[in-house]
Amino acid sequence: MAELAGRFADFALNGQPDEAALQVMRLSLLDWAAVGIAGQEEPVSVLLREQAEAEGGAEEAAIFGSAARVPGRMAALVNGTVSHALDYDDTHFAHIGHPSVAVVPAALAAAEFAGAGGMAFQQAALIGAEASVRIGVWLGRDHYQAGFHQTGTAGAFGAAVAAGRLLDLDAGQMRMALGLVSTRASGLKSQFGTMGKPMNAGIAAQNGLEAALLARRGFVSNPAAIDGPQGFGPTHHGMADGTGLDGLGTAWLFPGVHHKFHACCHGLHAALEAIGTLPDTPDPIEAITVHTHPRWLSVCNIEAPKTGLEAKFSYRVALSMALCGRDTALLESFSAETCADAEIEEMRARIEVEADEGLSEMQARVIVTLGDGVTRELYHDLDADPGLSVRRQKVQDKAARLIGGDRAGAIRDVLDRAASPEEFAALIAG
Repeated sequence: MAELAGRFADFALNGQPDEAALQVMRLSLLDWAAVGIAGQEEPVSVLLREQAEAEGGAEEAAIFGSAARVPGRMAALVNGTVSHALDYDDTHFAHIGHPSVAVVPAALAAAEFAGAGGMAFQQAALIGAEASVRIGVWLGRDHYQAGFHQTGTAGAFGAAVAAGRLLDLDAGQMRMALGLVSTRASGLKSQFGTMGKPMNAGIAAQNGLEAALLARRGFVSNPAAIDGPQGFGPTHHGMADGTGLDGLGTAWLFPGVHHKFHACCHGLHAALEAIGTLPDTPDPIEAITVHTHPRWLSVCNIEAPKTGLEAKFSYRVALSMALCGRDTALLESFSAETCADAEIEEMRARIEVEADEGLSEMQARVIVTLGDGVTRELYHDLDADPGLSVRRQKVQDKAARLIGGDRAGAIRDVLDRAASPEEFAALIAG
């Protein structure tokens, strides 16, 4: 028996989300929509939208920034890529992945295709996102450290789960979908800082939806291809961490998701929050040492970025921006011009980044040395939960800044009413 395929097939079809978890998913759906709308004119977004419009085909699903309706698989690819183009979407640190950008596009396209209701769409998105996090935990940090992008790999499994639930697959078909997506899941960290990084999310969404659609037609695969001999886990540096299955269906990991309030890689956020607590001082800053978990050094430690995309993965530039009064919550702050700015370059030269095994991936400690020799130690832990009401207000404020209060409010209303996926899709299409 394919243990993982069977367990996740049962969860996909029979999982019953609680209201607390659904409330967090609604925040992520608002955040996903706002970030996607804001990113719809990014170069990678324009390229994929133009390709989708040029190819045409069955008018099944909506895409960001277009009146055209396109085949569901193409909608999943476009919407996944567009919503990750700004790298401003939610992150789950249990596996270091972006669940919504991989799962929601597949769920939305499947919901439009199947004529599903709004609550069914929201529940499927949550169950798919939960599955992606848990598959990611099962794969473990070795998978990530080897160079695989969990958003693309674990995300593809979550996309298949969400789409399969909405397409009314039976248990056998769901196992076939999960077996098939095992041979399609992909995504490399080597694409970070390029258009390939957001496309990893789109590919995950497309892979998951396509696997579910083919399984619905009777496609036969090997369900043991997740964890069996020569399966995805064994061949992709998976750790087979059984804690990924603990409490599946009864305890929810997804509500631990983090929403971004700086327009850059989430690995930089703890340090940015810490530096934000530095008191005003007339003394110049002589040196800064950032202490961070070792894993972030291979993700967001580009020393001398030249482009806005690269700047989103640079401790030195992001912290220099914050110290020089540039708003790191604004999309336009991350640009080639910022990277080349003399003030930023001068501050960047004073910053060092060091690995610290004593810190979690959510924590950062920043040591600031001032001109008079005085040092200040700053610290932040992203895992300090401010509570749902604070999170909701921050996500709503972010959405309003990105797309305007009226449009953000309309999306929030659709989600609160659990209105049809078509209404939600119409708002992202604009």
